[in-house]
Amino acid sequence: MGVQTDGRSRRREDTRQRLFEAAVELIAEQGFSATTVDDIALRAGVAKGTVYYNFKSKTELFEELLRHGVGLLTDEFRAAVDGLPPRDAVRALIRAQLEYIRRYRAFAQLLLSEMWRTNREWQQTLILLREQAIGVIAETVRSGVDSGDLPAELDVRVASAALFGVGLVVAVDWLVFQPDRDIADVEESLLAIVRRVA
Repeated sequence: MGVQTDGRSRRREDTRQRLFEAAVELIAEQGFSATTVDDIALRAGVAKGTVYYNFKSKTELFEELLRHGVGLLTDEFRAAVDGLPPRDAVRALIRAQLEYIRRYRAFAQLLLSEMWRTNREWQQTLILLREQAIGVIAETVRSGVDSGDLPAELDVRVASAALFGVGLVVAVDWLVFQPDRDIADVEESLLAIVRRVA
């Protein structure tokens, strides 16, 4: 019975992943309002009822998509900094964010477009998710300030938000306008800016 449940659970997760991917592509292409549940089902290759079986509404699907995407980024941030001293951890965070955005470009563009909107039903969820991701950066920056590896006068909150925002904007800009540029080159340029500011 456990195998059957695991198989069903895995199929459901695979379906949800296809729905997430379809939704993020469509919303990035044509916007949230113009994207219909029918469009999402068609792009995912499932029946419309499958969308409603997994999510009560398009809004819930989008909110879960944000949770899923930012959750993955937060997990990658945590894995990247694990056991590293603060300066190395900052470098690892930048690399992790660039790699994540290269892998999930459409989601990153969507996140960038939604991050500062205040009129959306999912705004509170997005604020909480952003705080989780920035929280990992803040732990790293705080550790660096406490150890003396980073300047004592550094405002941890502002520095962490700046690292997150700059990484997001630079990565999307890189992938849209300079996609042939090597990731290591982008990382070094971004680190050079961070070093001059810090």
